[in-house]
Amino acid sequence: MTAYVTSIVALPYAELPAPLLEELTAAGLDPEQVYADVVAGIAEDLPGDDVTSWATIPAADTDIADFVARQDGVVAGLALAELVFRYVMGNEIRIERPVADGAHVAKGDVLLTVEAPTALLLTAERTALNFTCHLSGVATATAAWVTVLEGTSARVRDTRKTIPGYRSYDKYAVRCGGGVNHRRDLTDQALVKDNHVIAAGGVIAAYELIAKRYPDKLIQVEVDRMSQLQELLDYGVTEILLDNFSIEETRAAVELTAGRARLEASGGLTLESAAVVAATGVDFIAVGALTHSAKVMDIAMDLRG
Repeated sequence: MTAYVTSIVALPYAELPAPLLEELTAAGLDPEQVYADVVAGIAEDLPGDDVTSWATIPAADTDIADFVARQDGVVAGLALAELVFRYVMGNEIRIERPVADGAHVAKGDVLLTVEAPTALLLTAERTALNFTCHLSGVATATAAWVTVLEGTSARVRDTRKTIPGYRSYDKYAVRCGGGVNHRRDLTDQALVKDNHVIAAGGVIAAYELIAKRYPDKLIQVEVDRMSQLQELLDYGVTEILLDNFSIEETRAAVELTAGRARLEASGGLTLESAAVVAATGVDFIAVGALTHSAKVMDIAMDLRG
């Protein structure tokens, strides 16, 4: 009588390979949180049996599966995919990763290979791809901005416009693409925006209130006109965000600042305009689209059969 799969392994955290945990830590990720998110991802996709794979594929059948890039791009999230496969199938499987996160790959390149029970490969496939395709999409989008900024001193920087629960992964993917992270959360540093200015009664008033209560925190202040910029420079503020400034206004802001503060350009930026904005001499380009609008990278899992 043919035996079929009845459950996943559900590998405990304590049994994950030390090198994998060390890799996640080195990437700036919390391995225990990654494990919890993987477990939640599998639970979301598998609240019971995989009624298709477990009914059609004998438990003894094994295969080799390749993650293959269907387009050129920059890879991110391969360690998370490995953790998915190990959680579902245990440590007896064979996993190879011929490329590393942050690598530029071409259409047709193999990114990861797994040799394991066929039915469980298919059970784990979508969760592993969901992580890798999304994060590789963010990394690829970031790399495109990095490319257009070449030859300038500006760096592309992300925002907090992320899907709840995914911020650490999105910001990791931005780093894989060559970008720079802005604050990770509301406790990390202060960012005075227009509503704070209104509530506090002005840009200087807002700055002073924050500096008094949190003297050790970096404070960046957003401005939407040159008069506010002049106020901040006169006061000695060193981190300023230029919100929706035109090219001419941005150029004038850089000239007025003359190196006294780091300037970040934000609002309505596109790949087509980025190089022009960067050429004005700003230090950073803020791009929320890196995380809130990145298209997933097309990656597929192919069984060799």
